[in-house]
Amino acid sequence: MESANQPKFRRPEVLLLLMAIAVPLSFAAWQTLLNNFAIERAAFTGREMGILQSLREVPGFLAFGVVFLLLLIREQRLAYISLALLGLGTAATGFFPSVVGLYITTVIMSIGFHYYETLQTSLALQWIDKSQSAETLGRLIAAGSFASLITFTLIWLGDDLLQLDYKWIYLVMGGLTVVIALIAGLGFPLFPQKTEQHKHMVFRKRYWLYYTLTFMSGARRQIFVVFAGFLMVEKFGYSVSQIAMLFLINAGINVFLAPRIGRLIGRIGEHRALLFEYAGLILVFCGYALVETASIAAGLYIIDHLFFAMAIALKTYFQKIAAPEDIASTAGVSFSINHIAAVVIPAVFGIIWLSSPALVFYAGAAMAAVSFLLSLFIPDAPAQGRESRLTFSRAC
Repeated sequence: MESANQPKFRRPEVLLLLMAIAVPLSFAAWQTLLNNFAIERAAFTGREMGILQSLREVPGFLAFGVVFLLLLIREQRLAYISLALLGLGTAATGFFPSVVGLYITTVIMSIGFHYYETLQTSLALQWIDKSQSAETLGRLIAAGSFASLITFTLIWLGDDLLQLDYKWIYLVMGGLTVVIALIAGLGFPLFPQKTEQHKHMVFRKRYWLYYTLTFMSGARRQIFVVFAGFLMVEKFGYSVSQIAMLFLINAGINVFLAPRIGRLIGRIGEHRALLFEYAGLILVFCGYALVETASIAAGLYIIDHLFFAMAIALKTYFQKIAAPEDIASTAGVSFSINHIAAVVIPAVFGIIWLSSPALVFYAGAAMAAVSFLLSLFIPDAPAQGRESRLTFSRAC
């Protein structure tokens, strides 16, 4: 990175770590409390939860709009604004315990979250050397998991010991994210871009495999994000403190394992890493469909969460095949592709859930199987001109 003239605490990698810490303070709190808050205070069923999760994904589907906002505001500054929106939406959630109120605050929170995630991916891939990207992305996951540890601990203390109302927990955690966004904006310089980014949408045929894997990842991820947690509360009666403890375990494991997973991906390559991830997810989703014991369900949930760190491989695969000037625009486009299915699946599968929860998870296993087959086309050494094995075969 071109930041040698900056003190160590004002370098791009430090800023990325700081912002990675800010996100879980809000989003992990929102996610941990959501199912209990929605069921207890807003009388949600699977249908309302599905609609809410579909609404939450609409800003992700519209993430390509980041490209046009870059005409008006610099990428780094837009990341700060997105963080602040995430915090504000979270802070307001507890004050609107109704179906409509929860829908509105969710959309505000989601705009901030999804636009920040798009920008974070773009900035990280621009600022981090390819040789170090997998390990550095692992460190960012570890930093976020450490922040999640703090979040889950505070939620457990607030709910179990202090008996705080939902609105105060949401307010504190969302407020912390806003404070960090202000610190980042005031405490760090604007870092130079190595390559001028396109300010228009970029959609290239040679990225077809990356786009397809991204689409399948978005579809499959919704099964976990929306319905795995809902299963814990609805079927097994998990309380807020129990859900927080489950998340606490996940975060603790990620703090230790995520950097090591990043280094492992750097050694074995994206092809093998993604095959391992998708094979594991097929088994996990089938387990969700069949599980009848709360403790086994919790074990599946922890294993499922571990595979999230393996998703680093999809980002580093894109970094290796992309032209440098395409990164910001393609990050926005791919984030929208990731959320095409995510807008539809929660609402549709929420209806399916009412008659057969198992069918929802079998569908997730089928999605993981499709991703496994697609991953077979990833070259052992992806690069520009070697985006897939089909591309390489034609070149030969």
